Amino acid sequence: MQPFSRKELRQTLRQARRELHGTARIEREAAILRAISQHPRLKRARHLALYWPSDGEVDLRPLLNRKNTQQQRYLPILMHGSRLRFAPWSASSSLYSNRFGIPEPRIHSRQHLRPTQLDAVLMPLVGFDEHGNRLGMGGGFYDRSFAFRHARRRWCKPLLIGVAFELQRCPTLPAAAWDIPLDGIVTEHGLRLFKSTSAPSLRSPPFSKGK
Repeated sequence: MQPFSRKELRQTLRQARRELHGTARIEREAAILRAISQHPRLKRARHLALYWPSDGEVDLRPLLNRKNTQQQRYLPILMHGSRLRFAPWSASSSLYSNRFGIPEPRIHSRQHLRPTQLDAVLMPLVGFDEHGNRLGMGGGFYDRSFAFRHARRRWCKPLLIGVAFELQRCPTLPAAAWDIPLDGIVTEHGLRLFKSTSAPSLRSPPFSKGK
C-alpha cells in the first residue's frame, strides 16, 4: 500500500533505492547509462548537466569522463537562496563538499551557467509517475531553479530528464503548484519522453531501449 504522505512515500522509496546493490544495481545502472548515451536528444546537447550521486541515487559518474569534444558536462552548485547554478566539469576539476556533503567543482562563479543556458539536465529524484511528476528529496532546489518554466507558454530548453530505477515508479504523485514537471524519464527500461511536455519540432522516438 502506498504511504499517504509525501514524507512517508519519500522514506519508503529512499530505503528501497538504498537497498538495491550488487549485480542487480550494476546491471540496472549499466542499462541506464546506455540509454542516456544512445538517445539522440542527449547526444546533441552541447551543455549537459548531470549530478553527483548520494543516498543510493543512480550513479552517472561514468558519463562525466566519456570523451565528447562537442559536449560540455556540468555539475550543480548550491547557491545562496537555495538555487542551483551549474559548473563545468573536467577530469582535472577540484572538488569540495557542500553543506550536504555532496561534491561540487571548485571553480569561479564567472564560469557558472544559469539553468536557462543548459540544453539538457539529468535530474536525480526519489519517485516519479507517468504524468511527469517528480518527488525529490524535499529541498526544492531544482523546482526553484527551473521555476521559469512555469512562465513559458511553449516548450523550451533545457530538456529535463529524471533518472531513476523502475522501483521508484509510483502509480500517481500529488503535484504542488511549484513543482516543475519532467520532460522525460530514464530507467533501466530505457528513456521515454512525455508527449505533453515534448516540443513537436524537437520530438524524438518515444522510447529508446538503450541496447
